[in-house]
Parts: sequence; C-alpha cells; structure tokens
Amino acid sequence: MSREPGAPAPAETARDQAADVPAAIELAGALPDRLCAELIAFRRDLHMHPELGNQEFRTTLAIKTRLEQAGLAPRVLDSGTGLICDIGTRAEGDERGMLALRADIDALPIPDTKADAPYRSTVPDRAHACGHDVHTTTVLGAGLVLAALDREGKLPRPVRLLFQPAEEVLPGGAAEAIENGVLDGVGRILAVHCDPKVDAGRIGLRVGPITSACDRLEIALDGPGGHTARPHLTTDLVTAAAKVVTDVPALVARRVDARSGLAVTWGRIDSGHACNVIPQHAELSGTVRCLDLDAWRLAPDLIHSAIDEIAALYGAKSEITYIRGVPPVVNDPAAAELLHTAMAARRGAASVEGTEQSLGGEDFSWYLEHVPGAMARLGVRRPGDPVSRDLHRGDFDVDESAIRVGVEMFTAAALLDAGERP
Repeated sequence: MSREPGAPAPAETARDQAADVPAAIELAGALPDRLCAELIAFRRDLHMHPELGNQEFRTTLAIKTRLEQAGLAPRVLDSGTGLICDIGTRAEGDERGMLALRADIDALPIPDTKADAPYRSTVPDRAHACGHDVHTTTVLGAGLVLAALDREGKLPRPVRLLFQPAEEVLPGGAAEAIENGVLDGVGRILAVHCDPKVDAGRIGLRVGPITSACDRLEIALDGPGGHTARPHLTTDLVTAAAKVVTDVPALVARRVDARSGLAVTWGRIDSGHACNVIPQHAELSGTVRCLDLDAWRLAPDLIHSAIDEIAALYGAKSEITYIRGVPPVVNDPAAAELLHTAMAARRGAASVEGTEQSLGGEDFSWYLEHVPGAMARLGVRRPGDPVSRDLHRGDFDVDESAIRVGVEMFTAAALLDAGERP
C-alpha cells in the first residue's frame, strides 16, 4: 500500500530521529535463558490447544497458574476468560496512572495445516493463526521478569498485565474488558502484533494510525418476485442486488475525502433458486474498512443512505444491519517513542523500522479511546525464509526468537516509562 499524502516516510515514523541510541545499552530486565526456554514451551502448549473468543478457559487457567506460581495475584475477568494482574506498588504520593501491557488470547476457527510442526493444533478447525499465542507469551514473560525485579526492589512503578479474550469477535473483547474495569488506574497502554513481513529481532512502528477501522454489513432486499419473462411487472431483485454490490462502494467513495480510504467490500451475495424465477429475497454481506477515524464515524449514515438510494431506484425494499466493529488503532506519539526507545535500548536503533497503515482491524483501538498508547509490529519472520506465512492462514508460524525480543522490549518500556512521564 502506498504512503498516505502528508504521512511521514518510514524513516521518519515513530520519531526515528529522536531515539538517539546508536546501539543497545545496559538495562535491567533481560530475559534469562531458562525462562526463555520455558516461555517457548508455554507458547507451544497454547498453540496446541487453541480456543475461540470467550471460550479461552484453558488458556486463562494456564496464564493464571503461572502468575500465581510467581507470587502474583491475577484477577479473572467477570466473563470467566481473560485476566489482569498488577505488579509492584505505587509510591506514596504518586498519582500517575500505571503502564498496561496488553495481549489477546483467542484463536481462529480455521484448521492448522502445518505438517511438520510437533506443536501443531490438536483441536480440529482451530488454530493460533494470528499470533495471539505469541502475544500472550510475551506479556506473560514480561510480567515474570518484572515481578522478579519488583522482588529485588528494582521496579520503580507498578505495571498491569492485561490478557484480553475475544479479539477476533466483533466488536472485540476489549470493549467488555474496559467495562470490567481493566483500565482503572492505567495511564498508558502498549501492545504488539505479530508481523510475518518483518524479520525476527526487529519491530515495525509508526505514529498515528497503524490499523484501519473494520465494521460488518448485512443487507436484506425484498420484492414481490415474478417470472423472468416479465421483469417489467415486478422488482428485478437480482439486478437490484447487483447494483447495490457495484454502485454502493462507488457512491460512498464519492461522499468522503478519498484519503480516508473508506471502502465497502462484499464477501457474500445470495438470491434465488431457479433460472426463470425472479426471487423475492436477496442477502448481501461484507465489510467496511476505513483508514481515517473521522470518516469511520460518518460511515454508517453514508452507507445506509447509499444503499437505500440504490435499492429504491430499482423498487426493492432494504433492511440494513450495520455492525460496528473497531476504530483504527491510532498510535500516540509519546507512547510510540517509548516503544522505539525501549527497542533501541535492547537491540540498537537499527532494530526499528517504519511500517505502513494496514487495512486490518484490531480492537486494541478501543483502549486508545480512553488512554494513550501504541502498538508495535513484532517481527516473526525467520530471516532469509523464502516462504510467506501470512496471518489468518493455516500454515502460519513464527520464529520463536521473537518471544525474547517482545519480552525484553516490554520490560525496557516499563522501566523507561517509570522515569519518563511526569
């Protein structure tokens, strides 16, 4: 995807010029080799036992058990899946909100097609094909390292771990988690998302929008039906549906700034049962994606109006179900700089690369409606690997060295954040 007009070039994203760390520096919170090996085993166990959104009971128990073994006191969310865990104590008189590290824990309803991985999914038609097992493991690992620092009196400020269910279920589990109080006392939130286009050992980062809004659209069209020999005596519902498919995206695109990237894309159309019968009913479904937050807020009214206009033109009655999904993830400049500085402190400034805004949706955006934060793209591609293992594919897999990278970036961010915010 080409860069948006006026957007910073990749070399300028996340204030590259401001992270004047020429090489990695000495900073507490490195991941011990023994714990790294344990975390890889933990990730593989999650990978073998994927659970769908709001069904992550085994996953929640595994996280909770390991945190309790570290002497921590996690709290399971009211929904029964997902949990939060605070590490450290607030100094007397410190009114600043704590830093939260968020991971999503659910899997996808697709088969795991990896033939040669001993840790492939053992659950039919279920797979961790979006890297949530890696996200979970990095936040868990960061929590265990930070807990050890806290026991040594080396954690300056408290940190909250947030393991969120149901990211893959629109409108995402984040909204319910927020209602459950997971942001109470939080002043900033950070997250990562696996990126199979970035080499392990690196992250992709940008200031501003890094993902897109994503909503779901369901449409029903109705008419009296009739014989295909006499379409002039009835509502030609198939033509009406076809016109909605082709004309609504074009009409919507002419009613917003082209730079907003508002796009309607259809995934299903269903109507009729016989070649010589004009049907009485048609159904369409698709997605609405948008690069711009302001345009996303206008999208429901614009799309409703466009569908009604086209349907009425052909005499069809329309019933529209517009399902709000998620807004774009908009990285806060200071939070993105914190991730940049943390990664540079661990692995040098060259380990951070610019990244483009994707058309994928992420419910991490709901947290950013309440507190500032940022998401980085965690490189998981094996350097030199010629095989593309994209997200949401059954053969998706990662270079597990990325776990250490994510853990150590998070621990560095927690330590640097303590001395940064007033």
